[in-house]
Amino acid sequence: MDIRVKICGLTEPEHVVAVAEAGAAYAGFVFFEKSPRHVSVEKARHLALEAPIGLAKVALTVNADDATLDQIVETVPLDMLQLHGAESPERVAEVRERYGLPVMKAVGIAEEADLVALATYGAVADQLLVDAKPPKGADLPGGNGLAFDWRLVNRKYWPCPWMLAGGLTPDNVAEAVRMTGARQVDVSSGVESAPGVKDATLIRAFVEAAKGVGQGAPILR
Repeated sequence: MDIRVKICGLTEPEHVVAVAEAGAAYAGFVFFEKSPRHVSVEKARHLALEAPIGLAKVALTVNADDATLDQIVETVPLDMLQLHGAESPERVAEVRERYGLPVMKAVGIAEEADLVALATYGAVADQLLVDAKPPKGADLPGGNGLAFDWRLVNRKYWPCPWMLAGGLTPDNVAEAVRMTGARQVDVSSGVESAPGVKDATLIRAFVEAAKGVGQGAPILR
């Protein structure tokens, strides 16, 4: 079984290439100025054009309005939009309809009560990103390097495909996949040498660890 990997928060062309060479399926670009991984629309276009064929390019936005999304979609060759803010289910459906691109909605999880939102958003999104809920007052909605109790999503099913995120690293991603049954995983800070600085060696190690699970012992479901 193939585990699909997303490396998010790319800022340099060589790391886009490293992601593809490592065998990841998705490359994520962050359009959120408070993030150390933020890139301008123009730089994102350059990065996206460096992506080899077959690497899906994802734009991460946070509560972006139509004007912002228009500029991103018109300038950057993309394969998916990731909504990582407080967008309502209605907004998710609206964005999906407006741009004709698959939409991934991030949902923060800290306790069992948070799982209700996954069913709600799963009915209107093409994919779900199951992430750790940021602490109160945090500047970033994601990319904080925090994990949640993976047992909360073990043997759970939603209306669309989902991706596990939150505190994943080359050292724990295999355990996370085995524990949750996730078929897709997302990492940002877990493959960095400093905030916003990706490390090609860590990227390769993360992808190898994630994919190694699918080639080894059965994933528990």
